[in-house]
Amino acid sequence: MPTFRPLRFRHLVVACLLAAVPASAQQVRVLPVENVRVGYAQVLRVEPVYQTLRATTVEQECTPAAKAKPEGTLSRMAQAVKGVITRDGHKAADAPQDCQPATVQRTYRTPIAYDVDYIYKGMKFRSRLASDPGNMLRVRVSITPYEATESDN
Repeated sequence: MPTFRPLRFRHLVVACLLAAVPASAQQVRVLPVENVRVGYAQVLRVEPVYQTLRATTVEQECTPAAKAKPEGTLSRMAQAVKGVITRDGHKAADAPQDCQPATVQRTYRTPIAYDVDYIYKGMKFRSRLASDPGNMLRVRVSITPYEATESDN
């Protein structure tokens, strides 16, 4: 009487199942691990990128007031004596001024980013960074193998 071996039966079942699965489903795609390291690149040029802001404010605009009567010699002498006595040599502060509110528009330029040209391993690159990197720029170098797909052919 023939001996039944269950181990061979299992192999036969697995072989039948694999034959039923299409060949494209049998291919397993292996994702390569990314090789990453840090290096330094020589900065060639840094160009700030500016944002222009406009602000409108109201300021007092003062001009010397017109004098009612011309100043004579006696008046000038009295002012000089008054300045010596009060130890105040600033006659302009005593002069009356005509002040009126005036709208003044100012423009401010603020750097918001920096366009940086740099060279790494003989190749030139350009990036927009949030701050000025100085003479050397720390870069992240990542290398992965290129695998051609059907659309590349």
